[in-house]
Amino acid sequence: MRIDIISVLPELMESPFRTSILKRAMDKGLAEVHFHNLRDFGLGKHRQVDDELYGGGAGMVMMIEPLDLCISELKSQRNYDEVIYLTPDGETLNQKIANSLSIQKNLIFLCGHYKGIDQRVRELHITKEISIGDYVLTGGELAACVLADSVIRLLPGVLNDEQSALTDSFQDNLLSPPIYTRPSEYKGLKVPEVLLSGNSKKIEEWLHDEAVKITQEKRPGLLD
Repeated sequence: MRIDIISVLPELMESPFRTSILKRAMDKGLAEVHFHNLRDFGLGKHRQVDDELYGGGAGMVMMIEPLDLCISELKSQRNYDEVIYLTPDGETLNQKIANSLSIQKNLIFLCGHYKGIDQRVRELHITKEISIGDYVLTGGELAACVLADSVIRLLPGVLNDEQSALTDSFQDNLLSPPIYTRPSEYKGLKVPEVLLSGNSKKIEEWLHDEAVKITQEKRPGLLD
C-alpha cells in the first residue's frame, strides 16, 4: 500500500511513522508513506497557498491552484483508489472504513488547514471525506496519522499475530471483553475461573457474552 499525504506542515507527521507498528510496516515494505509539502506548489515568490474568503469572514482558505497542481501531479504518476480529505464535516472514521481502506493500493490524504479548502477542490478531486470526531483540530495532520495507523495495522504481515487485528474492538460491532494476564490473583482480585479452565468453547462463549454486556453498558448504539 502507498499513502501520499499532502500538508502545509508535513514535518508534524514524521515522528509517528518512525516508531512501532507503522515503522515496522514500512521497513517490511508493506506500506509506503510519502509526505508532500503543499508550499512546493505555492504561487509566487512567497509560495502562497491560502487567501481570504470570498464573501468576507474571518480566517483563510486553502487555494485551489496549489492543491490542484499537487494532486494532479500525483495522479499523473499512478492511479489512486481514493483521494481523502480529512475534515470535521466528513464521515466519522470507524473500523468498517478502516477495513475497507486497508484493501486498497494507493491513497491520497489531504490535510485541511486554516478554514478549510476551496470547495472546487472537493468537486474536482476528493472521493471521500473523513472526520476522526466531532471536534476541531488546528489542521488535518493529526487526523491523517490516526487514519494511517488504523489502516496500515490491518495490512497482512504488519502485526506479529495477524489474528490480533481480527479480535480488536469494533471488528464485529462489539467492544472488547475484559482481558487478564499473570498473576491469576492479585490483592484479592482473581481472574475468572473460566479463563483458567482450558475449555476453549466455554472461554469463547464467556468472551462473547462479556463483550455484548460491555457494549450494552458503554456503547449500546453499536448493537442497533
